[in-house]
Amino acid sequence: MTKTQDRVRILDTVLLSDDWYVLRKVIFDFQRRDGAWQRQSRETYDRGNGVTILLHNPKTRTVLLTRQFRMPAFVNGHDGMLIEAPGGLLDNASPEDRIRAEVEEETGYRVHYVEKIFEAFMSPGSVTEKLYFYLGEYDGSMLVNDGGGVAEEGEEIETLEVPLDEALEMIARGEIMDGKTIMLLQHLALQGTQARSSSRSRK
Repeated sequence: MTKTQDRVRILDTVLLSDDWYVLRKVIFDFQRRDGAWQRQSRETYDRGNGVTILLHNPKTRTVLLTRQFRMPAFVNGHDGMLIEAPGGLLDNASPEDRIRAEVEEETGYRVHYVEKIFEAFMSPGSVTEKLYFYLGEYDGSMLVNDGGGVAEEGEEIETLEVPLDEALEMIARGEIMDGKTIMLLQHLALQGTQARSSSRSRK
């Protein structure tokens, strides 16, 4: 079978914007399954790769989320105050180092052990970003500062501690609309369901 890279011939790349992140237009020929070549053009928005984490407390069955203003959501009819799992761009750091730093900046909690669960492209039709997804545990002893994000970068982040069951209901009610956060919450809920199922099967 022909490799994908053999079916793509990049003809030109045009820089459209290099402000907050980088927007390019790529003109290329793509070989279809019948062997015919078709000329196409696509815009790619490059903001680097990122990382996100869901912090949960197994004893209290709560999760730590954040709330902050997001302009793209605002201009699409939302009030802009999105509830999310902590996260950020890698900025040349390793995913594990970056997520620990982001958690402390945003929530004030200093976590040590984090578990990578998967990687995913969140909007592959236009955005190059790949996200690394993590789970981590927290408790009150890990709180080392007030969090809130980096004011110089325009961040004003509120930390929310929510029961997991309530967070899942918030998805159904449309109060949590951030894709990465929905994926993490559902993954954690599924883990719990599988654990309970395994426990019952051993009895």
